[in-house]
Amino acid sequence: QVQLMESGGGLVQPGGSLRLSCASSGDGFRIAIMAWYRRAPGREREWVATITSQGTTAYVDDVKGRFTISRDDAANTMYLQMNGVRPEDTAVYYCQSTILRDQYWGQGTQVTVSS
Repeated sequence: QVQLMESGGGLVQPGGSLRLSCASSGDGFRIAIMAWYRRAPGREREWVATITSQGTTAYVDDVKGRFTISRDDAANTMYLQMNGVRPEDTAVYYCQSTILRDQYWGQGTQVTVSS
């Protein structure tokens, strides 16, 4: 059974930076497609970024050039480096793991962008 634990959220000022981590326990991290999602207040959960097992990345247009997704297979951990954050980035951020046909979700970490 895979368990995912996000960390690194908090309060940050507009224009600042934050790095989120997603630690994965269990087997299969090396072959997993990993992703970040977010749910802003009053909105549906939306996809933010994906990284494949080969390291190919993709981003929603709104975060391109500001956020960077990465992974460390030796540490079974995925990251989201958030630079130039904006108030509209305020949300609960979730990590997702897809291993073959199974999907797993973390509990989420709150990111608040405010001055």
